[in-house]
Amino acid sequence: MHEDGIGGAHGVTGPVTPSGADQEFLALERELTVLLRRARANQGEMAREVHPDLESSAYGLLIRLDELGGQRATELAAYIGVGKATMSRQLRALEDLGLITRQPDPADGRAWLVTLTDEGRGRVGTVREARRARYVSQLAHWDRHEVAELARLLHELNGVMER
Repeated sequence: MHEDGIGGAHGVTGPVTPSGADQEFLALERELTVLLRRARANQGEMAREVHPDLESSAYGLLIRLDELGGQRATELAAYIGVGKATMSRQLRALEDLGLITRQPDPADGRAWLVTLTDEGRGRVGTVREARRARYVSQLAHWDRHEVAELARLLHELNGVMER
């Protein structure tokens, strides 16, 4: 058990607070709160690095398109968790900035596929590479297995949170 009273072994519960909450889950909530606050701030910085007029919330759309290629607006809206009107507004703004383009979906002529433009792909790639370099620098003292384990655990947590 750590000095702060937080157990590290699987299946071991630590002290319970007066409110009845396990210390491990309180620590998890605290650390996730800090992580999410920092992530929101970083997302805003990265969005501005892609383009000074890019909204913070649109950065995630660009990452999704960079990773998966062409997507329908409805798929993007479901992934981000916004309605059609909000997605339409965000896509229009990204199109106006020259970062995305819309083309008819070859599988369904009634739908459109959203893709990154060459300019968008280049800008997103530059920002992502700089972010990866920051992670490498900040976590240089970590063993690569620890980095892989953190990535695995976050992936598992994200999967649970999607359900």
